[in-house]
Amino acid sequence: MNSKGAVLVLRWVSVGLIFLAVLLTGIQLVNYSRLRANFPDGMVIAGVPVGGLNQQDAANRLVEAYGVPIELRYGTAVIQVKPNVVGFEMDLEGMIAAADLQRTSQPFWPAFWDYLWNRLPAPQEVPLSATISQERLRSYLKDEIALRYDQPPIASMPVPGSTNFSPGSPGTTLDIDRAVTLISDALESPASRVVNLTFSQTSAPRPSMQNLQILIQQIIDINKFDGLGEIYLLDLQTGQELDFAYQQSKNPPPVIAFTGASTIKIAIMTAIMRRVKEPLSADINNEMDLMIEKSDDVAPDVLMKTYIDPTIGPLDVTADMQALGLKNTFIAGFFQPGAPLLKKFATPGNSRSDEQTNPDPYNQTTPSEMGQLLADIYQCAQNGGGTFAAVFPGQLTQSKCRTMVTFLAGDKIGQLIQAGLPDGTEFAHKHGWAIEGDGLIHHISDAGIVYSPGGNYVLAVYMYHPVQILFDPVNLMVAQISTAVYNYFNMPTK
Repeated sequence: MNSKGAVLVLRWVSVGLIFLAVLLTGIQLVNYSRLRANFPDGMVIAGVPVGGLNQQDAANRLVEAYGVPIELRYGTAVIQVKPNVVGFEMDLEGMIAAADLQRTSQPFWPAFWDYLWNRLPAPQEVPLSATISQERLRSYLKDEIALRYDQPPIASMPVPGSTNFSPGSPGTTLDIDRAVTLISDALESPASRVVNLTFSQTSAPRPSMQNLQILIQQIIDINKFDGLGEIYLLDLQTGQELDFAYQQSKNPPPVIAFTGASTIKIAIMTAIMRRVKEPLSADINNEMDLMIEKSDDVAPDVLMKTYIDPTIGPLDVTADMQALGLKNTFIAGFFQPGAPLLKKFATPGNSRSDEQTNPDPYNQTTPSEMGQLLADIYQCAQNGGGTFAAVFPGQLTQSKCRTMVTFLAGDKIGQLIQAGLPDGTEFAHKHGWAIEGDGLIHHISDAGIVYSPGGNYVLAVYMYHPVQILFDPVNLMVAQISTAVYNYFNMPTK
């Protein structure tokens, strides 16, 4: 082939190559134009891949992904919640525009050139842009979830014919603040759409004191006690009181005057302690032990004559009680047999015409007043304040009150209220009964402070029978009442 032919061939080959290059470039241009019309591969909007999709298709995919209901799990309940119900709204236009800006940010031809050389930059993910109405979300959780699915606690209930209570069940309360955070996170995720709601447990409440009263009355009925009784109970944590009288299925008004017997020695101890100085002398300690622990009747006379007044000591004790607001509590003479009655006291309790217990004119009280005196001792021993600090400032100190609690805790007879308490329970009390002029027991009483794991309380139980109180059955009945009250404060839960 001559040189002319060779040149001609080369020209056609060159033309062919140029045509081929133009054709390939055109094909790449068409491909790139199509690619540029859609979002590039790898483009992610709000965690949703949209590569290869146009704006409308990308928007549809976002709506589909974020429109999936949130699944809430509360205990065994499963609740489906549509996002718009709780105020979730996406800014679709803004996110699509932000993604489209990436697609068109580089001029066409430079971008095409980079495309030909496979130098296109990796697309940047567009973050979620959305709003959540905190008000609507909280309202939904409160009105639709908590209201329907919170479980109220079930109170313990007394078991008829026993001293026990059925176990209560704790309840559940939705943690709304935590739920708002968890649901907000789920609404902002296209994949994690399940929320395990958290909740707190609420303790099973005690039954009402009225239910406790019914249980105590059943105990009295089961024991066939047909005399008159009055029970006073004070919850030392809450200040809630129960004070009722009971006789043969009837509830006469409380605040009935009873013979104080040896429980009046709590008042004598209080009056002595406000007049003496600390540390107590050995003589005072000895006489206090005899009066409280041994229930000796000589010791209170010795204390009143020595440290209050040898002639009218009992009246000064009464004046102290009246200063404390105890209108029905008095001691009108010394304990010594044949001691004169120093004064005759008319009180609201012994002036009643509806209920009378033929109380001793020498010393009387009511269950509520003896309970209140014990509560004053307890409060003073705990923090040095209370009624004592207001009425007798600086005279009944916290140290003295703790000493009084110690004296009362020494009264360990293992009967009445103490017999109904678990072994080892701290119990500061004074019991009382006496063989009266006819040689029989008509009044029996016990009043004290019980320190229990479930709460501390004051319990005062006073019983009267016009014919005779038989000690053993009444002792057992009072112990059962004590057990019922202890169980009320320390009931089990499921």
